[in-house]
Amino acid sequence: MSFFIYEGRQVYYEERGKGRPLLLLHGNTASSRMLDRAAERYSEHFRTIQIDFLGHGRSDRLDTFPADLWWYEALQVIAFLGEKGYTDTDIIGCSGGALVALGVASVSPDIVGKVIADSFYGTASDEAFVSALLKDRAFAKSNEGARSFYAYMHGDDWEQIVDNDTDAIVRHQREIGSFFHDPLEKVTAQVLLTGSRGDKFMYGISDDHYERVYGDICKKIKNCSIHLFPTGDHPAMMSCFDEFYELSMQFLRG
Repeated sequence: MSFFIYEGRQVYYEERGKGRPLLLLHGNTASSRMLDRAAERYSEHFRTIQIDFLGHGRSDRLDTFPADLWWYEALQVIAFLGEKGYTDTDIIGCSGGALVALGVASVSPDIVGKVIADSFYGTASDEAFVSALLKDRAFAKSNEGARSFYAYMHGDDWEQIVDNDTDAIVRHQREIGSFFHDPLEKVTAQVLLTGSRGDKFMYGISDDHYERVYGDICKKIKNCSIHLFPTGDHPAMMSCFDEFYELSMQFLRG
């Protein structure tokens, strides 16, 4: 297993394949294991990189997660890419990982190539987001399938990790709000925003959620496009992977 050190703690990462670096970022309450299938496919054409953000998967644990969680994770990515000497790195992030990917692209555009941001809420948290998330987490913790997923992602301490994440998101909405430290207008990378029209979480909040929030984001990012899959759930990258893979390869190699 490979690790790099961030603020005195071990952050797990895994690399496969050769060529242009492609960083795959997992979402909240998950780990890099959720992206193993994707990494295997992409490694036929890229040097794929997966990391477990601190507090997740095989990385060192945190007693609590910071309220500015996605910024903290973006700083881990920036530190990792700097340590490895990777520049012009393409990034695919899903759900919370999409927020991290766009955060990195806005504050450190010199190290980012292209970005695919999949299945994320928008530019800022609000009460509707937190309310829906709390309901979703309560259901997930009592659902055998979700519990098995969490255990596979993290191990026996999965429940503490899920609780840490939920607590951080609630505090983020109360104390911070915005998902990004720098304006998205600073993003110079070519960006593709993706999601699924079958995403029960997002469309449970609003029946035009992705159309509205992605449209607003593309007004801020100069080189931005949108693709919504007609089927699938959350995240689109996982729930309709074959279609996502074909689209992403056209984007990344175009």
